[in-house]
Amino acid sequence: MRRAAAVGAVALLALAAVAATSAEETAGAGDEPGRRTVPDFLGLGLWRVFTRLDRRTRLDVHDVSGRDRRVLWPSRWLVCTQYPAPGADLDRRTTVMIGVVRRGETCPPRVRTARR
Repeated sequence: MRRAAAVGAVALLALAAVAATSAEETAGAGDEPGRRTVPDFLGLGLWRVFTRLDRRTRLDVHDVSGRDRRVLWPSRWLVCTQYPAPGADLDRRTTVMIGVVRRGETCPPRVRTARR
C-alpha cells in the first residue's frame, strides 16, 4: 500500500511540473513575465487557434462567408478576422472572437483585417 501511495505522489508531482511548464509556455511573448497577449491568427488555419490558446480561454468561432455554416472540423477552416487585435492583453475575462471561411475560399473584402 505504501508503494502505491509513493508512486501516486511522484506522478502527482510530475503532473504539477508539466502543468507549470505548459503554463509558462502559453503565457505569451509579452515583456513582463506571466503577461499573456493575443497571438496573430489572421491567415492561419483554425486548428492553430486551438493549439496556441490556453484551454481556459473563451473562444467564439463563426463563419464570416455569409452562409452561416457550422464550424465542425477546425482543420478545414482559415481565420479571416480576430478580436481582440494581435498583441492585446489576454486575461480570464477576455473572449477571443474568430471569423473563418472554408479552405479554398477567400475572405470577404469587408472583413480581411482584425477588428478593433
